[in-house]
Amino acid sequence: MPLSLPGALRRLLPTLALLGLASQVGASTLNQNVSWTIDRSGTSTKYRVVAYGDSIYAGYNGSTLNAAKYSAPTVDAEYLSAQWNADIESVRRAKSGAVAKDVYDNKIVAERSYMQSSNTRVVTFEMCGNDGLQARSALKSQTGTCNYSGLAAAEANCKLYVAKAMDYINANAYPGTKLKVIGNLYYPGYAADNVQSSCKDSSTGATINLQQKFLPALARMNYWMCEYARQKGFVCADNFAEYMGADYDRNGDGIVDTDGLRYVAGESESNYVTRITSTLRATIRDANTHFVSSSSSYDYIQSDDVHPTYSGGTVSAGLFGGTTGSGAPRYTSFSGGKSPLWNQYGHERMGWRLSTSNPVAP
Repeated sequence: MPLSLPGALRRLLPTLALLGLASQVGASTLNQNVSWTIDRSGTSTKYRVVAYGDSIYAGYNGSTLNAAKYSAPTVDAEYLSAQWNADIESVRRAKSGAVAKDVYDNKIVAERSYMQSSNTRVVTFEMCGNDGLQARSALKSQTGTCNYSGLAAAEANCKLYVAKAMDYINANAYPGTKLKVIGNLYYPGYAADNVQSSCKDSSTGATINLQQKFLPALARMNYWMCEYARQKGFVCADNFAEYMGADYDRNGDGIVDTDGLRYVAGESESNYVTRITSTLRATIRDANTHFVSSSSSYDYIQSDDVHPTYSGGTVSAGLFGGTTGSGAPRYTSFSGGKSPLWNQYGHERMGWRLSTSNPVAP
């Protein structure tokens, strides 16, 4: 006798199959919203961190049903809880697969009520990763003469919607918000992109090195994220520097590699891009092997070669809704402002970088 599936599940299966197929070609989007409160003992005062973004802030782990509990914004909430001796609600309004326009329209604008709450103290967002990934995939699949228009469009859209997002958050976040932060882009698949294209450049007639093409484009996106942050009252959390540079001075220039790669407030676009793509290019390494010392490294990227690694388990986030819950902090204090895991996982590193700008008091 054949097994009979419940009607709702039977109707859902085609949707699941289509979503799985779409995700393989980078065309799907999936809301992965989570609200998780760091419930600190001895206090009932609660403040809020609101994070808007795509699969990075979502804590995407390949599942359509769950995500990392401690993605970067929730890691930051743990730091804030210890610093302020308060409960911190980490509200993540994220859409995996969303391009910058989608994050802006359908998260930041459409879900502005989350940052308008009177207990909001930090608002952070990240975007543009999917614009870049989709442009990269399109260029990689080209044959004949290379067409760079998709990559140029990704840059233009990133610059446009980053600025719009900051302006909108400035106009709509609760007036008592103490900190606004943008996280810029690391370069997933950096090592894998060190190959020649299948298409040929119209000027030279030769194939191009994909890494050589993509790195300047990503650098320009990152520059404008940080430069607009400087202009519009945001902090730029430089994920590129934290992921792609070692935590020691590998090239002997007297500067720790992460510090050397970091955006410098007020520098020109040409100076930043030259520093990243030429002057300090040799210090950039794939984040699958992030060196924290000359003899020790950690993997910051999951096996999909895109999303950050994480610790601390998962929560429901996806097709069947998102978790709203709470739990005790993993760590109640931080020696030197750093958790024992601060440099061992991608999300822990990103969350720590967010925390370095946290206000002293709420």
